[in-house]
Amino acid sequence: MVCKVQIYEKPVLNDPVLIEGLPGIGFVANITALQLIKELNATLFAQIQSSAFQDLAMTTGKGETYFPTNQFYYHKGKDGERDLIILYGNTQALTTVGQYELCGKILDIAQEVGCKYILTVGGVRNEEKIEKPDIYCTASDKETLQEALGLGAKVMKGHIFGVAGLLVGLSKLRNMKGLCLLAETSGLYPDAVATREILKMLNTMLNLKINLENLSGAAEETGEILKSFGIVSPSSVEKKDREADFRWFI
Repeated sequence: MVCKVQIYEKPVLNDPVLIEGLPGIGFVANITALQLIKELNATLFAQIQSSAFQDLAMTTGKGETYFPTNQFYYHKGKDGERDLIILYGNTQALTTVGQYELCGKILDIAQEVGCKYILTVGGVRNEEKIEKPDIYCTASDKETLQEALGLGAKVMKGHIFGVAGLLVGLSKLRNMKGLCLLAETSGLYPDAVATREILKMLNTMLNLKINLENLSGAAEETGEILKSFGIVSPSSVEKKDREADFRWFI
């Protein structure tokens, strides 16, 4: 198995936007996706498992196990909302080849349901005290970039590792639009403050009405899930060690 794709349903959607929500800096994307799924009561329709995911299984405490996975949910927009595909998962691939294979499958699934716009989110590290996180962006084309800049985002300079960067780059090769939004965050722990700024922008861009006052629960749930993978560590030394294993946090 390289990437195993399971399709449970093929939703009929109108020009949907895919929002990526896999673990990364500050776990901003994870919290964003979880909040969207809960608020919109989104429906699971597909999942990917990869041999490049972590080689472990987690126990539920009741003798059952669950594994690293990426899941796809859909939401059919109401009252002017955009139709959405929400990618949520507890890991990215751990190798460069695995990341490219994973992103290829993600884009395959998105295109099969009519998606032409990939929107990735996450965090960008800033270890200084942050009063109000800024949002940085990069895009596949000038028009998409200008839309984000018009909402107050700043141009991102540097590298974007992992799925958040790869999907935007690869989407252009498939004649799809791609946009990456990254909010300032101070570290690895689930950052509800940075997530709130991302969701504010998504509410405006996609005509959503996501609750911004109830993010602490999603952040805590994200933290507990990621602790079960050994990703969230309590000490700065342990955090640094884990960063070497998960390059897409950097």
